[in-house]
Amino acid sequence: MTETLRGNCFCGAVEIKATGAPEAMGYCHCQSCRTWSGGPVNAFSLWKPESVKVTKGANYIGKYSKTKLSKRQFCKKCGGHLMTAHPTLGLIDVFAATLPDLKFEPGIHVNYAETVLPMKDGLPKLKDFPAELGGSGETMPE
Repeated sequence: MTETLRGNCFCGAVEIKATGAPEAMGYCHCQSCRTWSGGPVNAFSLWKPESVKVTKGANYIGKYSKTKLSKRQFCKKCGGHLMTAHPTLGLIDVFAATLPDLKFEPGIHVNYAETVLPMKDGLPKLKDFPAELGGSGETMPE
């Protein structure tokens, strides 16, 4: 059986569903994600685009692209953050908190060179991104 997870924005005007399993889960420490999320790290779950569907309120979705790497999506009614499309990676980051029933099992830290909240959890800490996603693949110590 394929798992379907449902989530919504802060006010509930936009609803989404994610089907199957994420490609990866982890934490991003980059300045852009910190500023966007309003927190010291961003907990991400990466999905193939065909696995994520807006089921209600598509007309309320606003989009913002600071760079070509990220197309951030939010509810225009409440401002609640939903997800970020990463076209160059072919993946969508559905913020872990957007899917309340997601069993969040992080496997990696990315952009750890920019961290403002060092974390000692035994997970790999990448300076930037994995080499297969265009980064250096270089790890850093906890």
